[in-house]
Amino acid sequence: MVRTDAAPTSRLRAWMLEGASDMAGPPQGPHAPPEPLHKGQPWWRVMCLTGVDYFSTLGYQPGIAALAAGLLSPIATVVLVIVTLAGALPVYRRVAEESPHGQGSIAMLERLLSFWQGKLFVLTLLGFAATDFLITITLSAADAGTHLVENPHLAGVLHGKQMLITLLLIALLGAVFLKGFLEAVGIAVVLVGAYLLLNVVVVVAGLWHVATAQGVVADWSAALTAEHGSPLAMIGVALVVFPKLALGLSGFETGVAVMPHVEGRPGDTEENPAGRVQGAKKLLTTAAVIMSCFLICTSFLTSVLIPEDAFQPGGQANGRALAFLAHRYLGNGFGTVYDISTIAILWFAGASAMAGLLNLMPRYLPRYGMAPHWARAVRPMVLVFILIAFLVTWIFDASVDAQGGAYATGVLVLISSAAIAVTIAASRAGQRRWTIGFAVISAVFLYTTVVNVIERPDGVKIGACFITGIILVSLLSRLARSFELRVTHVELDDLAARFVRDVSHRRMRFIANEPDRRDKAEYRDKLEQIREDNDIPPQEDFIFVEVSIADPSEFEADLSVHGEVLHERYRVLTLQSASVPNALAALLLHARDATGVLPHIYFEWTEGSPFANFLRFFLFGQGEVAPVTREVLREAEPDRSRRPRVHVG
Repeated sequence: MVRTDAAPTSRLRAWMLEGASDMAGPPQGPHAPPEPLHKGQPWWRVMCLTGVDYFSTLGYQPGIAALAAGLLSPIATVVLVIVTLAGALPVYRRVAEESPHGQGSIAMLERLLSFWQGKLFVLTLLGFAATDFLITITLSAADAGTHLVENPHLAGVLHGKQMLITLLLIALLGAVFLKGFLEAVGIAVVLVGAYLLLNVVVVVAGLWHVATAQGVVADWSAALTAEHGSPLAMIGVALVVFPKLALGLSGFETGVAVMPHVEGRPGDTEENPAGRVQGAKKLLTTAAVIMSCFLICTSFLTSVLIPEDAFQPGGQANGRALAFLAHRYLGNGFGTVYDISTIAILWFAGASAMAGLLNLMPRYLPRYGMAPHWARAVRPMVLVFILIAFLVTWIFDASVDAQGGAYATGVLVLISSAAIAVTIAASRAGQRRWTIGFAVISAVFLYTTVVNVIERPDGVKIGACFITGIILVSLLSRLARSFELRVTHVELDDLAARFVRDVSHRRMRFIANEPDRRDKAEYRDKLEQIREDNDIPPQEDFIFVEVSIADPSEFEADLSVHGEVLHERYRVLTLQSASVPNALAALLLHARDATGVLPHIYFEWTEGSPFANFLRFFLFGQGEVAPVTREVLREAEPDRSRRPRVHVG
């Protein structure tokens, strides 16, 4: 009976953890690099992968802009477009040059900082990136639900079921990823092409109505003048208000993430993928220009053609301004087709965000040793993200307007970090004019971020929750995995290999030595102490092993071992690693496997508090080395008869 009950559990566990070993490898899914390098898709097709996220914001951006800026929405949108084309676009064209494999601005900033401060900084940015992606999922699902509920053919049936529909759409997204989701460029091309074509029809119909109807623009202009007075006052207010429209900047980070799919030239290499970079720049520029044109046109049309009360919560244009115009001026039949297209692209934007989220975390957390074992697999992570999306949807009551601030915060933090990263990159390259230009752009985005946070702190609160959760889980995971063998490969130079071979015909003995002056007396005294403590006869031979700490915040790395003879008689192996015990354990296991002889290693006890020594090991890779080395060996080699021996005097 026990075996019968255990079988389903075992099968479920195997299914949930399927593909776990692939997590630390090259990213899988929609943002994975194609092979070989010059293969891929034309840039305009890959642009549609960005478009499912970027262009789908037209489903809710005009309505949010109208709520935030009122009659000033078109002018504030023009300011946003200027910031897009003169700020965000140059920044991300430079990001494409600096990180051509889709790593984005986070990887650029990671290279600028080392040790634990670098890791914590990256984890903070990952928290805001998680905010961006997760709110994309929940906001897109909420807006898709709005288009369903407000459709004239379904309004009576689905009225009051916004929350239920949103949760069902998110659950459907999770179910697809649990089964296995392959994001196809072809699907994105069809969805984006159809959606943009329908929006062109809506915009043309709206502009035709504005041109043929009398007094529409005059009424809007009169109301605007009465409310704000002079044009200078309007521009001043627009400059203050435009940060609330920051959702219109949402596609740039995704545009860089999909770079690995861009077709390169036959001569492209991993070190210099010039064709890919050029295609990515065309992608970013074209997407920004298309979106800018739509933002200006739609903000103008929604301001002059839709009554202000229709944008309020519960209004017919709330979260679906362009759909409102489609139904009003082109009929319910066309409006329903528009709703279906909008729902499809919004759902696919959530799918793209989920795929991006699943690919973003494995770029960093496994390399830091900050991912629990179950997080190596996609399906457990999908369940975690879907549950978080349910919680966020419930907190914001499936409201598009309520989530706008949180979404904008995630977007703006990433763009600000990208602007700072390219400013530093330009400064290091000695490009003074670019440095000044990027510094000004950074200041604009930092201002925009601060204003958005002050006006709508929801994004910072959610981002803080994600950051706290990521850091807490990461540190607990790192703590739980402290005794893993973290060395991925051991390589001995010729002299080091000869040292190991020379002692392999008898008992192989190593002495762990913390290098100090490295003079003759240091090695002589250490050797005598080890012989005395362990009652070893003088004729027995030893090899000293010295490990120097590189970056203790790193987790996995290769190990290079160098041999040298000091003072004409002492053989010394020198290693550099993030952790002394892990490096020693890896060397011992490698020596055993290479020679078939079981090695012995000798330590002296370390003075001080065991707890303080463990903290030194956890944070700085050193401390109470002997017992930790034994524990690493115990986990790496369960068979006690084959486990290298650890001696402490």
